[in-house]
Amino acid sequence: MHLYNLTLQPPTAVAQAIVGNFSGARTQEIIVSHGTRLELLRPDVQTGKLSTVIASDVFGSIRSLAAFRLTGSTKDYAIVGSDSGRIVILDYDPKTSSFVKLHQETFGKSGARRIVPGQYLATDPKGRSVMISAMEKAKLVYILNRDAAANLTISSPLEAHKSSAIIHHIVGLDVGFENPLFAALEVDYAEADQDPTGEAAQNAEKMLTYYELDLGLNHVVRKWSEPTDPRANLLVQVPGGQVASSERFDGPSGVLVCCEDHIIYRHMDKPQHRVPIPRRSHPLEDPKRGVIIVAAVMHKMKGAFFFLLQSEDGDLFKVTIDHDEDEVKSLKIKYFDTVPVASSLCILKSGFLFVASEFGNHYLYQFQKLGDDDDEPEFSSTSFPSFGMAESFIPLPHAHFRPRGLDNLALADEIESLDPILDAKVMNILPNSDTPQIFTACGRGSRSTFRMLRHGLEVEESVSSELPGIPNAVWTTKRTEDDPYDSYIILSFVNGTLVLSIGETIEEVQDTGFLSSAPTLAVQQIGSDALLQVHPQGIRHVLSDRRVNEWRVPQGKTIVCATTNKRQVVVALSSAELVYFELDLDGQLNEYQDWKAMGSTVLALSVGEVPEGRQRTPYLAVGCEDQTVRIISLDPESTLETISLQALTAPPSAICIADMLDASINKSQPTMFVNIGLQNGVLLRTVLDPINGQLTDTRTRFLGTRPIRLVRVTVQKNPGILALSSRSWLNYTHQSLMHFTPLIFENLDYAWSFSAELSPEGLIGITGSVLRIFQIPKLGMKLKQDAVPLSYTPRKFVSHPANQYLYLIQGDHRVMSESAAEKKLQEMRTKGQKVDEEILQLPVEVFGRPKAPAGTWASAICIIDPIEARTIHTVELDNNESAFSVAVVPFAARDNELHLVVGTAADTLLTPRSCRSGYLRTYRFTDEGRSLELLHKTETDDVPLAVMAFQGRLIAGVGKSLRLYEIGKKKLLRKAENKSFASAIVTLNTQGSRIIVGDMQESVHFAAYKAPENRLLIFADDMQPRWVTALTMVDYTTIAVGDRFGNVFINRLDMRVSDQVDDDPTGAGILHEKGQLSGAPHKTKLLCHFHVGDLITSIHKVSLVAGGREVLLYTGIHGTIGILVPFVSKEDVDFISTLEQHMRSEQSSLVGRDQLSWRGYYTPVKAVVDGDLCEAFARLTGSKQSAIAGELDRTVGEVLKKLEQLRVTSSGF
Repeated sequence: MHLYNLTLQPPTAVAQAIVGNFSGARTQEIIVSHGTRLELLRPDVQTGKLSTVIASDVFGSIRSLAAFRLTGSTKDYAIVGSDSGRIVILDYDPKTSSFVKLHQETFGKSGARRIVPGQYLATDPKGRSVMISAMEKAKLVYILNRDAAANLTISSPLEAHKSSAIIHHIVGLDVGFENPLFAALEVDYAEADQDPTGEAAQNAEKMLTYYELDLGLNHVVRKWSEPTDPRANLLVQVPGGQVASSERFDGPSGVLVCCEDHIIYRHMDKPQHRVPIPRRSHPLEDPKRGVIIVAAVMHKMKGAFFFLLQSEDGDLFKVTIDHDEDEVKSLKIKYFDTVPVASSLCILKSGFLFVASEFGNHYLYQFQKLGDDDDEPEFSSTSFPSFGMAESFIPLPHAHFRPRGLDNLALADEIESLDPILDAKVMNILPNSDTPQIFTACGRGSRSTFRMLRHGLEVEESVSSELPGIPNAVWTTKRTEDDPYDSYIILSFVNGTLVLSIGETIEEVQDTGFLSSAPTLAVQQIGSDALLQVHPQGIRHVLSDRRVNEWRVPQGKTIVCATTNKRQVVVALSSAELVYFELDLDGQLNEYQDWKAMGSTVLALSVGEVPEGRQRTPYLAVGCEDQTVRIISLDPESTLETISLQALTAPPSAICIADMLDASINKSQPTMFVNIGLQNGVLLRTVLDPINGQLTDTRTRFLGTRPIRLVRVTVQKNPGILALSSRSWLNYTHQSLMHFTPLIFENLDYAWSFSAELSPEGLIGITGSVLRIFQIPKLGMKLKQDAVPLSYTPRKFVSHPANQYLYLIQGDHRVMSESAAEKKLQEMRTKGQKVDEEILQLPVEVFGRPKAPAGTWASAICIIDPIEARTIHTVELDNNESAFSVAVVPFAARDNELHLVVGTAADTLLTPRSCRSGYLRTYRFTDEGRSLELLHKTETDDVPLAVMAFQGRLIAGVGKSLRLYEIGKKKLLRKAENKSFASAIVTLNTQGSRIIVGDMQESVHFAAYKAPENRLLIFADDMQPRWVTALTMVDYTTIAVGDRFGNVFINRLDMRVSDQVDDDPTGAGILHEKGQLSGAPHKTKLLCHFHVGDLITSIHKVSLVAGGREVLLYTGIHGTIGILVPFVSKEDVDFISTLEQHMRSEQSSLVGRDQLSWRGYYTPVKAVVDGDLCEAFARLTGSKQSAIAGELDRTVGEVLKKLEQLRVTSSGF
């Protein structure tokens, strides 16, 4: 078995974000790290929308990211710390729109290790040096400078190691142009290692240490080290240093040390200032719980600066420092606003705040004001004795604030993110859909969502209006060439033409010079200020002064189809003849004297747009009934001569010539494509050679069941093509590569571009008798998301075999359930304590629920209707129970009536895993599955992490034991049990009497149920320990498994063993066989192995394309969706794996990681080709492409065609 791995949706979780002028222009951009991928985002200052400029896979793990700029320069560079054991400096090149590796310095082993630097990065604010640090011991400092040619240079590393030290955070200090200083939070564990009592570990001090880089002596010294608060977790740089022009100080320098409940200002030989972190005055808030800062950002303005710090509840606090020159007068903190908890905060100079959320969607906010003049309480260090440091080991009294809705910030844009995907299913539930949808349970806590993903582009409709009849075509046109917007909408009906003018309103007009008594075949704004209408009897050329020149068709003939551009018109007559017209320099339309006989009825015509600065386009494509397409010259030397011919498999229904940029074919200029739609719903795309007019590189794609119509449109200033069949598809260029995506919209019968003041980039279409105006807001989107909000973190969900509803379990740890919270509030009210009702009314999806101690759970079972996208029923669980597993089970003892079984546990603690009692709740479906009725609860002695239907009974993984249950009247009755599993059962799958059991730490076991003896027997397992998270059966003996470390692997059991077990009715043979390696008697064999780089949460065997082959689709916790496609032939395997080898040597990783060792992180890659690397072939330079294709004995077009075919036939993407 050989597989091809393709990522359909790259990870959307943001681990870190940095801001800077990376393109060297005036605008600031944001670089975000998605763990294994770098993306450059550019905010549009006018609209406040974020757009992706470039995204590229790095084939490694990005651990840290920092921006820096050399003194006096205007361009920022990005420094990347990764698991490659190298420090890399990247530059964004706007010309090629790519990241360029400027420097790559090796300092250690690859892999994310404790003592190899890469985990933390800190830069000197003046861009003179950078420190890269490990979690433990190792810190290296590099000096950055320019050479004579103004190129960036990097020195060899200087060591700042400290043995047996654990590093919590590092930051560069702002000291102006004195020697660069770096601050680190360190804990020395040398004594704790030697002390068996654990007392030394309790008393270990956390030190704030300054390291100075002496630029004169070129080495690093420890300058200063003092103990600080033991709960310190984050350092923030404070501005400092003198301004060159005056003696004024920018700030006091030093750092803010963020600790639990406090923030301390510290600097060498200066007094400390300490303020409390305000906490919410919520009636249910746990006063013993500490508050820590999880993200921070400092922003400098002219002559001032402030900090935004975010607590783990998502509250932002504004911190300011009053200073006189370099002496701090006071440290102040006040509540600012509440946003989602962020992994990074970025403030842009244009007044935006980018919040890269830890979980869920990312947000861009705009500052409305800076919160200076509101009445929020402000807490200052001067209100406490000796600036809050009188007794530094005793916490300051609690400060409180009242959370409220956004006041200082306003939401400008939102980037959808699937992270984290906790469970997914692939099903085709929607009516009239020919491709399946992906349903995902995403998010964490009260911001969780249940999302339905559909392949296609989102469409925003602005107008929808009924028409008097059913039109067969629609056009829009300007009056003159220089008009900014369209003036007319022309609708053609069977017996006439309707012209509407576009103004304040859209209304019918009569005096346009268009013939209204006949249908229209084509409309064109021609020359500088004239209009043209083609109808079956002739051509009307309406001049700017409303005079009409008309060309009539000879008696007995009619025009059957026409094509036009700004200067040329070609019409085909019913007698299979072509007539060609061209505009002369006086604006007169001249007919070419000879007509061209085609010999077969003409079905479709197309000419391209006239290129800039030219008189005409030289080629015409003609599709005839004899199943051919001919390219005909329109050159004055050889007018209407046939140049080339292509045979088709069916008669053509439409042709469209368009010049579009596709960087995989030609990076410098657009390529001329001839798109041919056939009557059987197949689209052919061929490249037309502009020199000799030959057709090459044909690609085919099945679009739908209706004959295709093709329309040239403009999408976001670039040419695109709408292909209309039983689904509407858009062919467009995004990030200089060609995309072909369906529109998620009703089927269009005809469409055209539409440009008006309200929608300058719109499209107009007709469906039946309805006229619609719409636009496509986000190009490059592969999956449209429809979300249903959930109240807690989703855990798992199942579908009902007979109806469309989905049953989802959700639960949150350290959160009180609704009933428990209400009960506690009721107690407080009866005791006469004051309860702030206003704060209780705040929306939980924004502010979250108050935190509770460990072992407290809130959980619910909800029923979701995915078609209507809403929750129709919710069952809250009481008694501190939480749901962990769910299954729909037909019990044979109840005439195969379907029941919902939910595995729950009460008072669960996560580490070590324990609970007061586990339960199996059995529900009956009522009201056709719209609600649930509890039949009974069955106690178990551990948490049931997996349940599944099996031969009319229930099989459950309860802790370490596998149990078979039958339904009874009062509870479920245990029939059989096997207790010989190692850690805990997390997944269950079955075929026949075989049960596949995934163990939390010990990989996969094959078990069989032997009914005569009522035994559950394990007969095979794996040789390697694996931390299983997701599993599916590929066939009766083969399984595909995802593990906790981001690997996907496929194991197979020997057929002989499989048959032998099935032929043994009582299982006596298995019992007497000797176990191997202290496990089962038989072992599975590893067939395929691949490191995806994301924790796999679900894996499915599905077919994504109607009639396509089955693939393995997996989802990852960071929002990744990918597929593994089986290769069909040996030639494909050889061809693609040779291509992969060439790509490995050509495409070096942006972070310097070796692609082969990255994909074989834990176990060497086996029988899987990295499709993401192969697809990077399209972005290589032309010379490299030709060299690789030459080695493969193919043309570049054939290689690209093979890659596209692999993607399209397996996924449709």
